[in-house]
Amino acid sequence: MTAVRDGLPEGRYGRPADQRADRKLKIIGAVLGAGLLGVVVWAGASYIARQDLSGRVITWDAVSDSAVRIHLEVIKNKDDKGVCTLRSQAADGSEVGRKDVTIDQRTDQVNTEITLRTTKRATNAVLVGCQAARGN
Repeated sequence: MTAVRDGLPEGRYGRPADQRADRKLKIIGAVLGAGLLGVVVWAGASYIARQDLSGRVITWDAVSDSAVRIHLEVIKNKDDKGVCTLRSQAADGSEVGRKDVTIDQRTDQVNTEITLRTTKRATNAVLVGCQAARGN
């Protein structure tokens, strides 16, 4: 009498090799995912901690074909000094103006209006970023 076996009885000899491999891959993926998340959180916290000045453009107005008036607000520590870079672009996306503005007022919040000269009519005005002055 010859009997053909289709497979081993289910659950009798432990998990099949595929299930063990799947479990290992899930564990490795979870560990790598947690590590990556930790690196992202650490990098973000480090970046935010280094931000001594934060600014934003409140309003802007193209007052002519060669100038933009920008209302800039900067939040900082009272004694901090820094530089904020503003830029403006034309309708075709080309840069038509750029200016570094020194922020050295001894207040926590600075509101200032800047006139940015442009090479042609501007369609926007944006804050590129603010950096603390070296040697603070």
